[in-house]
Amino acid sequence: MPLLSEQIRAGRNLIRMTQEDLSTRSGVPLSTVKRIESNRGPASGKHSTVDALRAALEDAGVEFTNGDQPGVRLAPGARSTS
Repeated sequence: MPLLSEQIRAGRNLIRMTQEDLSTRSGVPLSTVKRIESNRGPASGKHSTVDALRAALEDAGVEFTNGDQPGVRLAPGARSTS
């Protein structure tokens, strides 16, 4: 399923993770995280970059949904990173 920039931003905010934290956890440069989050629609960037962001957020307890309307939710037992 394609990941939207809005889902990355919402997932990060859901668990109270900063952009700096996401950068560190994913290995993606902070400037790239900021650029991807500032756009609307499908996350633009290399597949490996978007996959790294997805993996970091999923490891922190975010589940991405993509039914009729794409979204995010906390995985069972997940807690915020703050």
